[in-house]
Amino acid sequence: MPPSNRLFDDLARLMTDAAGAAQGVRREAETVVKAQVERLVRDLDIASREELDVLRDLVTNLRTQNEALAARVAALEAKSGTAGAGAAGLSEVV
Repeated sequence: MPPSNRLFDDLARLMTDAAGAAQGVRREAETVVKAQVERLVRDLDIASREELDVLRDLVTNLRTQNEALAARVAALEAKSGTAGAGAAGLSEVV
């Protein structure tokens, strides 16, 4: 029986080594794929999430300012007695 136990031990060791090698190959493949995807995204010049958040905040602030200016123009026109299309045109652009 000792020869068969040694055979099973060698087979188990071989399987363990093969599993370790397979994990190493998997990690290496993941690293290569990740690097390629990052390079592709960088080459496509895609905006990052942070850049989109900054742009969204900027647009929101500009809309608020535009609405405030349109209200001021409307108030000035009402005060001067000239009801022009200027304020209406500004609010329609937004």
